[in-house]
Amino acid sequence: MFHRFRSRSIVAIDVTAQTTTNTPFGAQTSEGTGSASGIIIAQKDNKMYIATNNHVVEGATSVTIIFNDGSKVSATVKGTDSSTDLAVVEVDMSKLSDSTKKNIKIATIGDSKKTKVGEQAIAIGNALGYGTSVTVGYISDREIDAEDSASVKLIQTDAAINPGNSGGALVNSKGEVIAINSSKFASEEVEGMGFAIPMATAEPILEELMNQKEVAANNQAYLGITGR
Repeated sequence: MFHRFRSRSIVAIDVTAQTTTNTPFGAQTSEGTGSASGIIIAQKDNKMYIATNNHVVEGATSVTIIFNDGSKVSATVKGTDSSTDLAVVEVDMSKLSDSTKKNIKIATIGDSKKTKVGEQAIAIGNALGYGTSVTVGYISDREIDAEDSASVKLIQTDAAINPGNSGGALVNSKGEVIAINSSKFASEEVEGMGFAIPMATAEPILEELMNQKEVAANNQAYLGITGR
């Protein structure tokens, strides 16, 4: 089940982005590349929608999707929400071959609210940009606050979430996506603590992102302070 799931619903994402650095000689712009992951979440009006992290596509000048059969297609950023680190990219289905269309599948979404501590979790993505990767662990905390955003609830797992896994799927034992991996919330000083955005949080935001460019600031509910 897991092989079929990861080969059909998970994609690799290659991104080219521009960054600006302030130097003694003024602002200098450079171009860099990176790799990450995405999850096929919807298809309508001959468009395919892929969920990933905001930090993956932030500042992107080009986005390329690589499917399980190795085929590549350009994509556009449909919408982003920096506060929850979520984004949606759009692919024109007319650019895909018939064989690729047969090999891909919209991911099955699970109920992250029913996830329990101790349940098995499988992190699927594109670790280090080397291709499809799978790491296995357990749910160690069902709902915690992100350090830099009290409005974001995360699932904690000891399944390794490495660079390139961002935007990939955290899957339960049934092969259902229960969360979206995000290395943004991880710490380099700590091992065995991966974090993912639960689908209960992500789904309504992703739905909104499929229909507008970005989530307006006045629609992002937050208090502005965090108690410690």
